[in-house]
Amino acid sequence: MSKPTPKIFQQRLVPEGTRLAGLSMLVDALAVEAPVRAPTCVSTGHIRGSRRKSSDWTIYDKRYWPGECLADHLIFAMRHEVIDLLVLARTFKKIPPAEIQGLLLDAPTSAHGRRVWFLYETLTGRTIDVPDAANVAAVDLLDPERYFTGAPMLSRRHRIRDNLLGTAEFCPIIRRTPALQAHIDRQLGDRAKATIGRAGSHMVARAASFMLLSDSRASFEIEGEHPPRNRLERWGRAVLQAGKNDLATEEIVRLHSVLIEDMRFTTAGFRSDGVFLGERDQGGDPLPEFIGARPEDLASLMQGLIASNARMTADAIDAILQAAATAFAFVYVHPFDDGNGRVHRCLVHHVLAERKFSPPGMVFPVSSVMLDRVDEYRATLQSHSAPLMDFIQWRPTSDRNVEVRNDTADLYRYFDATDASEFLYACVQRTVEHDLPAELDHLRRHDAAMRRIMDVVEIPDRKAADLILFVRQNGGTLPRKRREKEFALLTSAETETIEAIVRDEFDGFDRAS
Repeated sequence: MSKPTPKIFQQRLVPEGTRLAGLSMLVDALAVEAPVRAPTCVSTGHIRGSRRKSSDWTIYDKRYWPGECLADHLIFAMRHEVIDLLVLARTFKKIPPAEIQGLLLDAPTSAHGRRVWFLYETLTGRTIDVPDAANVAAVDLLDPERYFTGAPMLSRRHRIRDNLLGTAEFCPIIRRTPALQAHIDRQLGDRAKATIGRAGSHMVARAASFMLLSDSRASFEIEGEHPPRNRLERWGRAVLQAGKNDLATEEIVRLHSVLIEDMRFTTAGFRSDGVFLGERDQGGDPLPEFIGARPEDLASLMQGLIASNARMTADAIDAILQAAATAFAFVYVHPFDDGNGRVHRCLVHHVLAERKFSPPGMVFPVSSVMLDRVDEYRATLQSHSAPLMDFIQWRPTSDRNVEVRNDTADLYRYFDATDASEFLYACVQRTVEHDLPAELDHLRRHDAAMRRIMDVVEIPDRKAADLILFVRQNGGTLPRKRREKEFALLTSAETETIEAIVRDEFDGFDRAS
């Protein structure tokens, strides 16, 4: 199929002296409504090396030009590009079945051809009029050296081992990047268990209580809220219940009801209207930066998400990768009127607890790290959602909401969870390697200071704890107002001794933190 190369493709300048290739060529030729996140082209001349990067583009030498047929570019994509199930699913809806049939008849044993065939029939539900594959060696659908993969399931018709992380109804992709492999090699779960094993059960329980409260506050602060204590406690209850029940629609709705106790202004269960994130214009009409899935698609999308999570559990996918894929998928679907962000972060804890990554009763304060890195967190969310907005047709409603006018289910059904996985792994790494050891160290120092203060003066535990807090907050000395008021009964010698105790026990702690 010959078509002049455009000068601009999806708001990017096409490099001079090149032709679109692979997924980029297919999307342009067939007017496919999907974002190509890693566009590819082939030079019309020779370049240094077989390929090079230029801005967002990967440019291949002219020797890599696949040909003029659509099927040729599908094979090029299988060989050279990152698997993009969204682009493939929407391309398959437009590509003539005869193209796939011809590809298979010309090269019936081709591994890449069989991958295309399997994905076509799986993602579209249509059957190509060709006989089952000959008795050739089966091949993996995804290369385990390039992707994190599930346990392979053989498709005898295609002689393909399906090792996706989900199903046709819902499927994330996670690339095996150097950053993710380095995180996995750190064996954070084992490190956490070793850290806890060196502490007494009572101290671990106290550390767990503090980290749960820290996570509770941070989860609300990410949303710009400073809730009263009872709402923080609801978050704590929801998180501590995470992982105790299998992830199902009923469980997600139940967690939502725990987090949003006052349902007078929020729909119980999945929403029946559109939802968006963003600002409003002066007339109150929406200016969306993100739009959630259509209400009529929520049931099937959530069932697919749950099935994908179940497959990752059964296939023993790395727990943090699974938590990222499931939790970020959820927040993109955005099934509730309100509270989606909190449920999304609660699902991180659910998967980590269900997969036994988190020790019983222990909550790693992932939300606290997300709050500290909130700009990176938002950028991670937007890196996936923002490109989808160009393919969502919507209009404002009379009640100043949004109504989506086109079929958008695929936009939420397939996504690359690599960036989300890298971000979540970095958050968990900090909680395991810093927050947990630091909190246990703080408790040890605090307890030692308490014991020594009791040797100086007989004082209630609460008052002693206040002394430690005030001295630490004031750089090692008790503030004058505190000394003259609630601690006026202490002698100067007692005060100076207590100050020295606190400085001694906490020496180096703040620097280490």
